[in-house]
Amino acid sequence: MNKAELIGLIAKDADISKRAAGDALNSFIKNISNALAKKDRVTLVGFGTFEVRMRKARKGRNPRTGATLNIPAKNVPKFRAGAELKKKVK
Repeated sequence: MNKAELIGLIAKDADISKRAAGDALNSFIKNISNALAKKDRVTLVGFGTFEVRMRKARKGRNPRTGATLNIPAKNVPKFRAGAELKKKVK
């Protein structure tokens, strides 16, 4: 499913226009992104938790030359599924 299909489903379920559904989805994405940028955790009970985790620095290898490279530590977004979502995907 892509974003346009999701907007269509939201509009149908909520009985609103596709434009309003698109605005709501964009707002949802923007606000989650802003919270993660501030390193806040966003928990949607039953669905899951979005959070930022630090990935350690590590050694890597250039596949073309075989040379070893240092990959620096960085923050990465993570999603952990909630109990209800895990049950649905079984």
